[in-house]
Amino acid sequence: MRALGFLIVVAGIVALLVMSGVWRAAEENGGAMAQGGRGDAVTPVAVAAAQRIELSDTVEALGTARANESVVITTQVTDIVSLVSFESGDVVETGQVLVELTDAEESASLEEARAALADAERERARFSDLRARGVASQSQLDALSSTVEQARSRVQALEARLSDLIVRAPFDGVIGLRNTSAGALVRPGDAIATLDDISTIKLDFTVPERFIGVLERGAPVRARSAAYDNEEFAGVVTNIDSRVDPVTRTVVVRAEIDNEAGRLLPGMLMLASLQRDVRVALVTPELAVLRDGAQSFVYAVVEGGEGGTNVVRRNVETGARRDGFIEIISGLSEGELVVSEGVNRLRPGAPVNIVDGPEEAPLRPRSERRVAPSDAGAGR
Repeated sequence: MRALGFLIVVAGIVALLVMSGVWRAAEENGGAMAQGGRGDAVTPVAVAAAQRIELSDTVEALGTARANESVVITTQVTDIVSLVSFESGDVVETGQVLVELTDAEESASLEEARAALADAERERARFSDLRARGVASQSQLDALSSTVEQARSRVQALEARLSDLIVRAPFDGVIGLRNTSAGALVRPGDAIATLDDISTIKLDFTVPERFIGVLERGAPVRARSAAYDNEEFAGVVTNIDSRVDPVTRTVVVRAEIDNEAGRLLPGMLMLASLQRDVRVALVTPELAVLRDGAQSFVYAVVEGGEGGTNVVRRNVETGARRDGFIEIISGLSEGELVVSEGVNRLRPGAPVNIVDGPEEAPLRPRSERRVAPSDAGAGR
C-alpha cells in the first residue's frame, strides 16, 4: 500500500509539470500571434521586380574556324629553288611571285625554239612569194606551214615549262611559316608554305538533326573563343550541309564571320551560338518560382492591413530559363515584386519584412539561354 501511494504522488507531480509546460507554450504562441497581427510571425525576405528584357532561345555547338580560302604552296616539277621572294607572315596579292626554280636549261631551250620558229616563218614567207609567182608548188608551201606550226607548239610547250618553274600566289592572303630556302631541292607535293585568305572566317559546327527545321540561311550567329576571353564575334549562317551524318545524326552548319582585323586564325576552336525566337520577355529570378505538382507559382508582395506587407500566391506560366532567370508568360505584370529569397518559409497571406531588394542594378543584357530551342517550352 505504501508503494501504491508513492506512485500516485509521483504521477501527480508529473501531471502538474506537463500542465505547466502546456500553459507556457500557449502563452508564448499568443505573443507571437499578437506580433503577427494575423497569427503569423513576420518573415524577413528579399524581393525582386519582374522586368522585361530581350530574350532568345539559342543552340550552342563547338566549331572549327577555317580560312575563306586556303592552300599549301608547292611546285609542279622537281627542281632546285633559285629564289624565295617572301617571308613568313607576308601579306601577298594574287599573281605575286613567291618562288622561282632554276630555269637555265629551259631558258636556253626556249631561245633555241624561238629561233627555229623565226626561221620556219621566214622560209614559209619566201615559198609563199614563190608560190604566188608559180615557181613553187602548193605541197612545198603546205609542208613549210606544218613546220611553222610544229615550231610554234614547241615554243608554247617550253613557255609552259618555264611557267611551272615560277610559283605565284593564287589569291590574296597571308603566308604562313616558310619551309624552304634558295638552293633546296623541291618536289611536287613538298610544302613550301601555306597561304590563307582570312579576311572572312568560315566556322563549321554540327547541330543535331532535330533542329534542322529551325535552321535557315541568314540566321545570326555569335561565336566566342577562349583566346579572347570569350569575346563575341558576329556572323551569319551561309550554308547548311545537304546530308545528315547517319552515325552521329548531326548536320554541319557553316557560318561566315568578318575578320578584317585578322584576329581569328584557321583551326581555332570556337563556341557558336545560333539565335532564334528573339523576343522581349518578362522575367523573374528563378529562385522565386516554386512548383506545386504541375503548377508553377510565386509569392507576390502586396500591401496588408494597417500598413503591413503581406504575400499572396500567384500561379504563373513559365518559359525559357537563362542565367538564373526564368521567363514568365502569364500571371505577373511588369514591376510587380516577388519574393526571391525566403520563399520556403512562406504561405499565402503571411506578413513579411523586406530586408533586401528590389535589385537596383538592371538585368544583364545578354539574352541567350544555354539550352536547345526545343527546350524553350519545357516549362510551359
